[in-house]
Amino acid sequence: MPREEIAVFRPYPFKPGQKIHIETGPRCGDWQVLRVGERTVTLQCPVSGKVFEWSQFCYMVDEQTERPWPDTGSV
Repeated sequence: MPREEIAVFRPYPFKPGQKIHIETGPRCGDWQVLRVGERTVTLQCPVSGKVFEWSQFCYMVDEQTERPWPDTGSV
Protein backbone atom coordinates (compact mmCIF):
# COMPACT_ATOMS: atom_id res chain seq x y z
CA MET A 1 0.00 0.00 0.00
CA PRO A 2 1.51 3.40 -0.96
CA ARG A 3 2.33 5.94 1.76
CA GLU A 4 0.43 9.21 1.54
CA GLU A 5 0.81 12.56 3.28
CA ILE A 6 -2.19 13.10 5.52
CA ALA A 7 -3.30 15.71 8.05
CA VAL A 8 -4.19 14.34 11.49
CA PHE A 9 -6.50 16.28 13.83
CA ARG A 10 -7.29 15.72 17.48
CA PRO A 11 -9.66 17.76 19.63
CA TYR A 12 -7.75 20.12 21.88
CA PRO A 13 -7.90 19.07 25.57
CA PHE A 14 -9.18 22.34 27.08
CA LYS A 15 -8.58 22.98 30.78
CA PRO A 16 -10.56 25.45 32.94
CA GLY A 17 -8.58 28.65 33.49
CA GLN A 18 -6.65 28.42 30.22
CA LYS A 19 -6.14 31.59 28.21
CA ILE A 20 -6.47 30.88 24.50
CA HIS A 21 -6.37 32.78 21.22
CA ILE A 22 -8.44 31.61 18.24
CA GLU A 23 -6.71 32.88 15.14
CA THR A 24 -9.48 32.78 12.50
CA GLY A 25 -13.19 32.25 12.02
CA PRO A 26 -16.30 33.64 13.69
CA ARG A 27 -14.91 32.94 17.19
CA CYS A 28 -11.53 34.55 16.58
CA GLY A 29 -9.91 36.46 19.42
CA ASP A 30 -8.85 35.95 23.02
CA TRP A 31 -10.86 33.75 25.37
CA GLN A 32 -10.63 32.21 28.82
CA VAL A 33 -11.85 28.65 29.31
CA LEU A 34 -14.43 28.58 32.12
CA ARG A 35 -15.79 25.02 31.94
CA VAL A 36 -15.17 21.87 29.95
CA GLY A 37 -17.95 19.33 29.52
CA GLU A 38 -17.90 15.99 27.81
CA ARG A 39 -18.94 17.62 24.52
CA THR A 40 -18.96 21.36 25.18
CA VAL A 41 -16.60 24.12 26.21
CA THR A 42 -17.62 27.37 27.90
CA LEU A 43 -15.51 30.40 26.99
CA GLN A 44 -15.50 33.98 28.27
CA CYS A 45 -14.30 37.03 26.37
CA PRO A 46 -11.82 38.89 28.64
CA VAL A 47 -12.74 42.25 27.11
CA SER A 48 -16.56 42.19 27.01
CA GLY A 49 -17.10 39.57 29.72
CA LYS A 50 -19.60 37.72 27.48
CA VAL A 51 -19.82 33.97 28.06
CA PHE A 52 -20.60 31.35 25.40
CA GLU A 53 -21.01 27.58 25.51
CA TRP A 54 -20.17 25.77 22.29
CA SER A 55 -19.64 22.22 21.13
CA GLN A 56 -15.92 21.49 21.31
CA PHE A 57 -14.42 22.71 18.05
CA CYS A 58 -10.74 23.66 18.36
CA TYR A 59 -7.63 21.88 17.27
CA MET A 60 -4.22 23.11 18.41
CA VAL A 61 -1.88 24.51 15.78
CA ASP A 62 0.76 26.31 17.86
CA GLU A 63 1.61 27.14 21.45
CA GLN A 64 3.15 30.54 22.21
CA THR A 65 4.65 32.04 25.35
CA GLU A 66 5.27 35.65 26.26
CA ARG A 67 2.29 36.85 24.25
CA PRO A 68 0.11 39.72 25.55
CA TRP A 69 -3.34 38.59 26.71
CA PRO A 70 -5.91 39.88 26.19
CA ASP A 71 -4.65 41.52 23.05
CA THR A 72 -6.99 44.50 22.90
CA GLY A 73 -5.16 45.79 19.83
CA SER A 74 -6.78 43.06 17.70
CA VAL A 75 -10.35 43.85 18.77
